[in-house]
Amino acid sequence: MKKGLFTLAAFVLAIFATSAQEVKFEEFDLDNGLHVILHQDNTAPVVITSVMYNVGGKDAGGTAEAPRTGFAHFFEHLLFEGTENIGRGEFANIVLANGGRLNANTSQDRTYYYDIFPSNKLELGLWLESERMLHPVIDQVGVDTQNEVVKEEKRQRYESPYGKIFETLGKNLFKVHPYKNPNIGFMEDLDASTLEEFNTYFKDYYSPNNAVLIVAGDIDSGETKDLVKKYFNEVKRGSEVVRNFSKEQPITVTEKAKAYDKNIQIPAILAAYRTPGFGTRDAYILDMISSYLSGGKSSVLYKKLVDNQKQALAVQAVNIPQMDYNIFAMFALPLGEVGLETLLTEIDEEVTKMQTELITERDHQKLINQFENQFVNANSGIEGIAESLAKYYLLYGDVNLINKEIEIYRSITREDIQAAAKKYLSPNQRVEIEYLPQTDEQ
Repeated sequence: MKKGLFTLAAFVLAIFATSAQEVKFEEFDLDNGLHVILHQDNTAPVVITSVMYNVGGKDAGGTAEAPRTGFAHFFEHLLFEGTENIGRGEFANIVLANGGRLNANTSQDRTYYYDIFPSNKLELGLWLESERMLHPVIDQVGVDTQNEVVKEEKRQRYESPYGKIFETLGKNLFKVHPYKNPNIGFMEDLDASTLEEFNTYFKDYYSPNNAVLIVAGDIDSGETKDLVKKYFNEVKRGSEVVRNFSKEQPITVTEKAKAYDKNIQIPAILAAYRTPGFGTRDAYILDMISSYLSGGKSSVLYKKLVDNQKQALAVQAVNIPQMDYNIFAMFALPLGEVGLETLLTEIDEEVTKMQTELITERDHQKLINQFENQFVNANSGIEGIAESLAKYYLLYGDVNLINKEIEIYRSITREDIQAAAKKYLSPNQRVEIEYLPQTDEQ
């Protein structure tokens, strides 16, 4: 009976994920190359206007002779400073005064700005984003102001426990690709940068043909098209962005490293692998592997190391998504006097099982259910839908993944999982990092 109920629940969830999650959208291009995606949902009087730019931490500023890290993240802040028609510091005030909210975020691969308003403020949202793209004020006052803001953000981030982990992963996994540098950049690069370099960076990357505009929510499609043209037709097309990043050589022998953090008392062990970028089928399979290993308290590593053997305070396997290379990393904190090597041996034992045995049918179905649930939740509101539409178009090259991505996960078999574990997760393909408390001598 229990098996029958489990199968029925899985079937019901599959039907729900297929029918309830379909997202309708409309696409068109302006003459300047701006791609526009509209999603009409009149169930609530809310609208989101968002722009995703194809620029991220991997795109250095400066010159080839003196590259500057952290420019994309810096611009995430700088482009709120003001424009020729919006006073310094007034961008956020205008949004808040009109019942809206706003934010932005930057990854190694893209920068995303969004404004959420009552739907009767749609025109205001479009005007604000066109102002940001058309003629922002990039001057020394704004650069100096945001330089201090970014420095404080970095201090807060790095002074939190285990705050340097992402930088540590990048530095040790990548030798030539710009993923080796932290997304937030190095402060000495920003300090040394000139105003001319910042203006050049804006000209190079923040053009309509290097972006996608999403308008989602309580809109009328025809009216919205007219407003988009009204506010964005004036923006001039920029030069095409050309990237020629160096390729990494495969890791063929286990590499070992140590990193130190003055803000921790408990050491950690990291095992990190360089794996295919997020647009590949293998990346989806590795998502499932990470969830199988540590996705919740019923996962194999949590049950083994935290619950049963009481060897770890925490354990996690993550597949960090990036366009050119993902980072698959396993992380554990020891409990008591348990050694870091012991934790790594116990983790490897579970990975070896995946490489030599198929996971059970029940565990496989559980994974499918988890990813169907994530799929539904990710696009349950217009904020998630807007970001997904932007991401799938700009980074994956297939906007309809918003409706069909779940089919990729459903198509992954137990044999696929075993093959990917064999192909990517052997000890000779990784960097092992001891993440240690920093002492006065170091």
